[in-house]
Amino acid sequence: MGMKQSAYLETTMFNYFFDEARDGHAATVAFFEAAGRGEIEAYTSQYVVDELQAAAEPKQSNMLALIDRYRIEVLEKNDEAVRLADTYIAANDGIPAKKRLDAVHIAIASVRRLQYVVSWNFKHINKERTRNMVNRINQQEGYEAIILCEPWEVIYDGTET
Repeated sequence: MGMKQSAYLETTMFNYFFDEARDGHAATVAFFEAAGRGEIEAYTSQYVVDELQAAAEPKQSNMLALIDRYRIEVLEKNDEAVRLADTYIAANDGIPAKKRLDAVHIAIASVRRLQYVVSWNFKHINKERTRNMVNRINQQEGYEAIILCEPWEVIYDGTET
């Protein structure tokens, strides 16, 4: 077995966990369960926690409880990540300035050298244009390439027997 995968959970993952009507619900639950079993090193950030805290109850408490329940490490806010996010925004290629937090999610995962950003946000994060821009800038700025994807792509990465 290879190195354990490291993945950053963007805000939509917490929403989809409880939204049984969504196509991505089953994949999301399976991802959290794999993280809880220690098969995936799962991270989120204080930026996500802030977003979750804006949700109405009881959903807010339910979403926040997933962090402890599935052993997800919360990364602190990070100036280096904010600078990298601003570089993504300045590229004007996939993430608009008003969606700066989407850029910050990708940037904090890049700065921490995680392998994946797992997201159901197909408008600004999980799309080809953003992937190309992010990895071009990451290379220029001395960071590794990062994979922006949905949870199935991490769970079924080809390592299982």
